[in-house]
Amino acid sequence: MFSSSSSFFVVFSGQNQKQKQVVKCERGMSMGPINIKGEIERVNGKELSYSEFVKRYMEKNQPVVLTGLMDPHYWRSSTDWVTLQGQPNFQYFSTHFGASKVQVADCDTREFTDQKREEMMVSDFIARCLQLEEASAVQCYNENSSSNGPSISVPYLKDWHFVKEYPEYVAYVTPMFFCDDWLNLYLDNFRIHIDSDTQQPDKEICCSDYRFVYMGVKGSWTPLHADVFRSYSWSGNVCGKKRWLFLDPSQCHLVFDRNMKNCVYNIFDEVSNSKFPGFSEAIWLECTQNAGEIIFVPSGWYHQVHNLWNLLLRDYNEAKEYIEDIKDICDDFEGLCQRNLAANTGMNFYDFFTFISYFALANLVLLRYMNRRYGNGTGSSSTISQHFSMNLGCLRKIASEMKSMHALEGNHDYVVDMIEAFEDPRFSKLCMHVGRTYIMIQEQSYLSLDFECTSMCDLVDLNDMKSYTSQIYTPEDLIKFIDNGVAELGDCFIEEQPILHVA
Repeated sequence: MFSSSSSFFVVFSGQNQKQKQVVKCERGMSMGPINIKGEIERVNGKELSYSEFVKRYMEKNQPVVLTGLMDPHYWRSSTDWVTLQGQPNFQYFSTHFGASKVQVADCDTREFTDQKREEMMVSDFIARCLQLEEASAVQCYNENSSSNGPSISVPYLKDWHFVKEYPEYVAYVTPMFFCDDWLNLYLDNFRIHIDSDTQQPDKEICCSDYRFVYMGVKGSWTPLHADVFRSYSWSGNVCGKKRWLFLDPSQCHLVFDRNMKNCVYNIFDEVSNSKFPGFSEAIWLECTQNAGEIIFVPSGWYHQVHNLWNLLLRDYNEAKEYIEDIKDICDDFEGLCQRNLAANTGMNFYDFFTFISYFALANLVLLRYMNRRYGNGTGSSSTISQHFSMNLGCLRKIASEMKSMHALEGNHDYVVDMIEAFEDPRFSKLCMHVGRTYIMIQEQSYLSLDFECTSMCDLVDLNDMKSYTSQIYTPEDLIKFIDNGVAELGDCFIEEQPILHVA
């Protein structure tokens, strides 16, 4: 499955009303006319197995608050970043990470469909937070008097690629429920853009993964949205409290205009009934996330459920339509569309197809290795093999959808060369990471010890793999490669899986 967004928060106020995922709650603003008719379930994550979590929440696409999973032994951030009094440790941030450049949103200023952002150093962001805190304290002390001083906008640090920037500082260990994370597993070893025209060295970090740190003060908030690539996400709260409001994907149309183009920006604003005729009918769920709790945000809440390919296809069609008037005078119209798609969405068809091709190859290598090593009978190794089989079925389904849309048809440059991949240390690392992930998920410690002693030469039977398609150019090539690669596995049957959480 794709989990393209994971995050954890440091909130600079125990009374924070920041809304991640859906809502704005301005300082001093009342709840407004929205219809809240339910709360998000809260469960002890220690009492759930991986399979129970998948069945109860992931497969049903239901949000949940998980407690008991942020043990300080595994979450260094929960001790380093928080004082003994439970407040954010500003000095620690300034001393250790102050020179980092981050994106900071101005919660009081709208820019198109998002908040206005500026780049600044972490130390400057913290200084602004402290300035706002001092100003709020003065205002609370003398709340009945008028203030003649300039107002200070509410800053909100967003999308900080902390894990990539500080790989040696292990701020947290990803909970087992969220380790099956295709996109981040891939991006830990490969870059997202294969086209040199869309690959910019100075943006290496910002395109490197989808693990983020967010920091907000009281009054910070995020406009109504669904997560990156319409994926599922999880968020751990290190300090403070956050209030969330959710809208079920089945009601997504209620927050869009009549043309299903524009979404409500702030649900506590005066929302025009003529522009958003269904908004007043929306039914929201809410919860307050405390420090030490993790919230699971399912795919598509609140938007329509799209898998990543459908999202790319939709954005591609919009980008293509936008520049249709220059098609006749453009030497490489399709190339321009793909470059615009990469700039606007974060990846284009070539990037996405490269990603699923490498991931399919890794799963096939591991499946065939498990089959050679342990056979295809029953038992724990068979359970892991079934996981690889389901992944391949899902990837085959995506390739079939791409083929039906004629994506990359006539592509003359190969996307993946099998022999080159087997000799590429990045691919070797990807295989090892994917293998360890599923061994951990299935809690098979004896397989883990065996796998740690395995080399790439052990994983790959080159004579075996050479008999299949050696280069992949198009989705049709990928389909044939998967089919040929599993044909000799006998009882191992690859079935195209429904895409429940691809987003």
